Amino acid sequence: MAGGAFVSQSGGGNYEGRVTGFVIYTCVVAAMGGLLFGYDLGISGGVTSMESFLKKFFPHVYKTMNDKSKHESLAFLIGAILNGIAMNVALLIIGRLFLGVGVGFANQSVPVYLCEMAPANMRGALNIGFQMAITIGIFIAGLINYGTAQIEGGWGWRVSLALAAVPAIMMTFGAFILPDTPNSILERGKVEKARQMLQKIRGTQNVDNEFQDLLEASEAAKKVEHPWRNILQPRYRPQLTLCILIPFFQQLTGINVIMFYAPVLFKTLGFGDDASLISTVISGGVNVLATIVSIYCVDKLGRRALFLEGGSQMIICQFAVGAMIAVKFGLNGEGVLSKIDANVLLLLICLYVAAFAWSWGPMGWLVPSEICPLEIRSAGQAINVSVNMIFTFFVAQAFLSMLCHLKFGLFFFFGCFVIIMTIFIYFFLPETRNVPIEEMNKVWKEHWFWRKYIPDEAVIGARRNNETRDI
Repeated sequence: MAGGAFVSQSGGGNYEGRVTGFVIYTCVVAAMGGLLFGYDLGISGGVTSMESFLKKFFPHVYKTMNDKSKHESLAFLIGAILNGIAMNVALLIIGRLFLGVGVGFANQSVPVYLCEMAPANMRGALNIGFQMAITIGIFIAGLINYGTAQIEGGWGWRVSLALAAVPAIMMTFGAFILPDTPNSILERGKVEKARQMLQKIRGTQNVDNEFQDLLEASEAAKKVEHPWRNILQPRYRPQLTLCILIPFFQQLTGINVIMFYAPVLFKTLGFGDDASLISTVISGGVNVLATIVSIYCVDKLGRRALFLEGGSQMIICQFAVGAMIAVKFGLNGEGVLSKIDANVLLLLICLYVAAFAWSWGPMGWLVPSEICPLEIRSAGQAINVSVNMIFTFFVAQAFLSMLCHLKFGLFFFFGCFVIIMTIFIYFFLPETRNVPIEEMNKVWKEHWFWRKYIPDEAVIGARRNNETRDI
């Protein structure tokens, strides 16, 4: 809450200050970068289920969808190949390229910005504002798709796609009014200005301990001429490993199968045209509410607790969905869902979405953005975003082929990966709750596996803080 005092005592220096209205404001504005990503995710699946859109761009796909033969599962193809804002396929691809660049920039910069601005004891909650914006974007897209699908004349999909400009404009104007973080100001050599900014965002003049740690981190970063080469050094092995594996595992939860293909999935499983869009709105609402849960819990329960609980819940839900589809449709894909069956399936999917929304969704952006020291922070976040986007693409492209071969086994496939990644988190992710971002190396130094990679001098402020405790 704005105005609340805090003192960080996380093994490092005592950081004084309060959660100011200024820092809340800047973090909220910065987090709006997630709206573009969320709207893009949410709008695609809904538009690709609209018959008027398919008739114009892909009439052969529309014909296949309405074919009553066993090829009905080919409807999933449209979620992988259709989205964007263009009037023809060539402009559709060009538009997607530009949108991809914008989303990439936002995903790279916003989580790091939020981590550098937020005080340690609220870093998780404020960073999850980015994921919150993503879920709101998905939810709004679902509502818009449902509304535009009712427009007579078959041009409603144009409205859905054109409205992507709204979050883009919000993000652009927001970027002009955001201040630089103390870290970035120090990187440009403006020491006094950096101190003043730190005092402003912490709401106190007494920032000596935190500012000293920032200075030490900045000095260490300036000695690194090639962050991309340095991140390969053994001392950065924990950060590199997690910046690769967390986004990799995040995509192999199977969440984008739900988000990209939800309207078509629900429609194929027996929900009506409008019912499929309504079901998407319901799951989108669950996504938003569950993300609020993570905002409340992440700095109280910690990152590991949410990862482990969410992973366990996703495993149960995925195996239950797979088993239910296996019983109702079998290997040949023929079957009918009763109203009760459809509601149970929707409930299971909502429970799965909720688990992701308070665990691997927000934690997948939070943890990689907070664990890297300043000298490799940009490289680490770039790797995180790149791996995330690359495997988003691979999962989307491979989904239809996997569905045709695995059928209901696809849910078991993703469920097995969630088992693997939950075990990985249990053994290899230390708790980072309430640890100042510039003192993060101490958690690796105390970890049973990663400590062998971290030299003593890498723990910023350790000697000074030990001397303070001795006094």
